[in-house]
Amino acid sequence: MSAMPNIVPISELRQDASAIVKRASATGDPVFITQHGRASAVLVSSGAYERTQRELEILRILAQGEADIGAGVGFDMDVVMAEADALLEQP
Repeated sequence: MSAMPNIVPISELRQDASAIVKRASATGDPVFITQHGRASAVLVSSGAYERTQRELEILRILAQGEADIGAGVGFDMDVVMAEADALLEQP
């Protein structure tokens, strides 16, 4: 992401949506859409959106794991590793 945010008024988006979408897709940087001088939406490429969704899912899984550990739910790592080793040693 570039140091300077890409800010576009909604009136410019109405006039040249195609070019703005192409710019977001080409750079991978978000485009902040303003209305009355205030940020109202963010346009991102589909690739950037998909990456963000994958990252959020990983964070959800990690948060659930931490909650499980805090609640004493789960399996001891040494037991899991020993079982995995035993499975891998089987012919």
